[in-house]
Amino acid sequence: MRILVLGGTSFVGRAIVEDALRTGAEVTLFGRGKTGTDLFGDLTRLIGDRDTGDYAALGAGSWDAVVDASGYVPRHVDQAMDALGERAGRYLFISSHAVYQLDGVGPGSTEDAPRRPPVRDTEELTNDTYGPLKVACEDDVVARYGTWATIHAVGPATPVTLGGVVESCARAAGTEVEIVAVPLELAPPFFPLVRTNWPSQQRSPARARVAGMPATALEVTAADVLAWDRQRGEPPLDGGFTPEQEQAVLAARRPTIPAGD
Repeated sequence: MRILVLGGTSFVGRAIVEDALRTGAEVTLFGRGKTGTDLFGDLTRLIGDRDTGDYAALGAGSWDAVVDASGYVPRHVDQAMDALGERAGRYLFISSHAVYQLDGVGPGSTEDAPRRPPVRDTEELTNDTYGPLKVACEDDVVARYGTWATIHAVGPATPVTLGGVVESCARAAGTEVEIVAVPLELAPPFFPLVRTNWPSQQRSPARARVAGMPATALEVTAADVLAWDRQRGEPPLDGGFTPEQEQAVLAARRPTIPAGD
């Protein structure tokens, strides 16, 4: 099977390429050639730039399937589809849960949950526009190729609490952890994984399971991420608490003990 991956050297695109190669697919990469230059040295790389609209490298060739892992605004997908013409079989667009309405959606929502209104008058990606721009991308792909399936490729296989996630990560790392409940008023905005609309983000993976898409065990994912982080030298993280911030929150949580007690 011949697969063209638009973006395929970082984030989910890299994982898709690795899995495709394991199944024996013939993979071609399209991107700027700026990330993951040390990856997939044996693969054909077509160089272009979606931001500038440079798709000249896609002027020749045909593929059984296209995986679009780097389309964020309608122009990206429209220009890619125009460049490919009739030379692509299926077009798999990697979208986002941000396309769905944030409020009024209960846990276990399916692929038929109401989406947010599409946005086409900007290409600036913000918390307010990211999801609606993805909606517009979805609409354009469906208009061109028709609807085959929308699937929530989510996990874990069984429901888990935030504490369960932390404990799974600790086991994968071979360490122990003490979970301390912290009142939200002591935590900064967007304390890790805590959202006021959390129930609306809990999707049903039932359709994916029926389609034969299993969920990777949480501890396997944690171990893989840890191995990857160690391989790259464990650089400082851009997000999350620093040790000092964590200690400050824990200190604020502890009750003050009067002198002499």
